[in-house]
Amino acid sequence: MTLRKTLVASAALGAYVLCGGVAEAKTTHHHKVAAPSKETVELQGEVQSLKAEVQALEARLDAQAQAQQQTQAQVQAAQTQAQSAQTTAQAAATQVQAEQSQILTIPTQVDTATKKAAPKPGWWNETKVGATMFADASNISNKNAAGKTAQSGTNYDIKRMYLIVDHKFNDTYSFNVTTDFTFDSNAASPSGAASVTNNEAGGANTASGIKATQLYLKKAYLQAHYSDAFNVRLGAADLPWIPFVEGLYGYRYVEQTLADRTKFGTSSDWGVHAYGNFLNHIVSYQVSVIDGEGYKQPALGTVNRTNAVDVEGRINATYKHFTVAVGGYDGKLGKDVSGVLTYQTAERFNALAAYTDQHVRLGFEYLWSKYWGDVTQSNPAKTNTTEGYSVFGSYNFTPKIAVFGKYEWLKPKETTVPGENDSYFNVGVSYKPIAPLDFAIVYKRDEVVNGSFSSGNGVIGIPTGASTGKGTYDEVGLFTQVKF
Repeated sequence: MTLRKTLVASAALGAYVLCGGVAEAKTTHHHKVAAPSKETVELQGEVQSLKAEVQALEARLDAQAQAQQQTQAQVQAAQTQAQSAQTTAQAAATQVQAEQSQILTIPTQVDTATKKAAPKPGWWNETKVGATMFADASNISNKNAAGKTAQSGTNYDIKRMYLIVDHKFNDTYSFNVTTDFTFDSNAASPSGAASVTNNEAGGANTASGIKATQLYLKKAYLQAHYSDAFNVRLGAADLPWIPFVEGLYGYRYVEQTLADRTKFGTSSDWGVHAYGNFLNHIVSYQVSVIDGEGYKQPALGTVNRTNAVDVEGRINATYKHFTVAVGGYDGKLGKDVSGVLTYQTAERFNALAAYTDQHVRLGFEYLWSKYWGDVTQSNPAKTNTTEGYSVFGSYNFTPKIAVFGKYEWLKPKETTVPGENDSYFNVGVSYKPIAPLDFAIVYKRDEVVNGSFSSGNGVIGIPTGASTGKGTYDEVGLFTQVKF
């Protein structure tokens, strides 16, 4: 109801009261009561109508007031509930934070408990033990003009079995010992040579017919790491060239590298070895001052001691997968001993260029040597120079599967037997199921023309007494490497 209607209703009520008062006043004077006029009746009806509207309006106002009170009560209840929920959430957050703080202390507690439970530190804490084995199951056919040699046949061979112990004294000093083995098969020399070498201790020990597997030291050295640019090893340790090339070739368990296979070098020797790198490993070097007799012939008291030392060195640079290197050797090869005259000095020059990445390995190695087998040769006309090269490559289709191959060519006696040469190749497929294991199916072929040549695969060439012709060596089999 509007304000206007409210005022009209109030006026009507006033008029009604007034009319009623007038009527009553007239009655007290005993006048005859007149019938209500039409206007009065209409006015009374309107007043009644207004009263009804007022009552309805009051009812509505009461209902609205009650509804508003209910709404306010609901709002207050919701606010109370929200505040309670917020309080609960804060309590939960506080609890989570407390639990997180407790969780963060667990590693410290575990570490503390582990340290308390761990045995007291000893030499074993800084010692690592490992092993490397090269083995194969293969068939060999070694033939010359007289037919197959005794090397022919099928067998399982363990070519190398290294047991390796590394011990670290501190950040500067460490020690390494690596053993290998050889099989004593009634040779006249413990080293397996055809005859006793100069001053070789125990050369007659095999004459009694003893057959045994002999354990010997391949490496045994004390190392001092002063900086990346300067490190020193004392003892039998890796030489500068052959182990370096093996790292780029990647298939040492299948075959030796050029200088090693053709016996114009060895991988380890006794002496003093210095090495290091500069310019963030771009340039590296190594120089070894050694006795020259190889790792199988350490100095023993009064034997195997030489009057001179040999020197082998290498310098290389590696940048964006490309590597170039040069190296050399100069010395008497351990022949300069008391009672033996040496007329020549053995020399060797090596060069290499290679590219390696996660998929591709490509390399070229060159070898030149002079007087290598002629240190004790007095007649210059019978001394020789040697020249050869090697090309190797591999491609990894996946981290586990690769194909590889190598070709080598050598003229071992350019001066005295210029027609003699050795050509060698291998091809294969390799599989690496896990990091410590390698398997390869390999075919090898070695051919020696107009001579007889002793390589890492045995003696290959023409029969004794012949001067021309050729000998061939074929091998096919499964080659393996275990390394941990």
